[in-house]
Amino acid sequence: MAGLLTTAGPAITTLAQRSEKAEQELSAATKDAIPVTLHVNGQKHNLRIDPRTTLLDCLREHLHLTGSKKGCDHGQCGACTVHVNGRRMNSCLCLAAMYQGDEITTIEGVGQPGNLHPIQEAFVAHDAYQCGYCTCGQIMSAVALLSEPVGPEDAEVKEFMSGNICRCGAYQNIVEAIQSVRQSTNRQKAG
Repeated sequence: MAGLLTTAGPAITTLAQRSEKAEQELSAATKDAIPVTLHVNGQKHNLRIDPRTTLLDCLREHLHLTGSKKGCDHGQCGACTVHVNGRRMNSCLCLAAMYQGDEITTIEGVGQPGNLHPIQEAFVAHDAYQCGYCTCGQIMSAVALLSEPVGPEDAEVKEFMSGNICRCGAYQNIVEAIQSVRQSTNRQKAG
């Protein structure tokens, strides 16, 4: 028993020191927090956040909207794509405090079960996902693409979707899903 106490003593002290340090960091972060009002998916959210908080971290950690994923945290994979005032953005590169008063839409605000957005329906119909990690970002980019000046060819769709990486390689199915919605929309406009 004495041996156990001898070896556990330093470990307990280290854990206590870590806990104390974590509390100090938390109180410093709270002290530096700023008030931020964000409009996300049609709802107003009054928050107090560290001014260095990215929009992605704010959405995931403060608002618990976890559809936007943290893939690379460098703006290179597109898994964190959201819309700000109708334009797609990589939320990992944006500071949340910069978007007060802007309309932010996440995948949770695009469609709901039983009332999916046409792009979401097309992703299901065309099996445009594999593991699903990138799917929310892909869908957010595809929804934005519908209102962007993209030519009719697959190559042009691929170019406009090039900011979204699919590690599973479902690119052809993603393009087919997007093109099916674009063709359906064009037929509706013509008819």
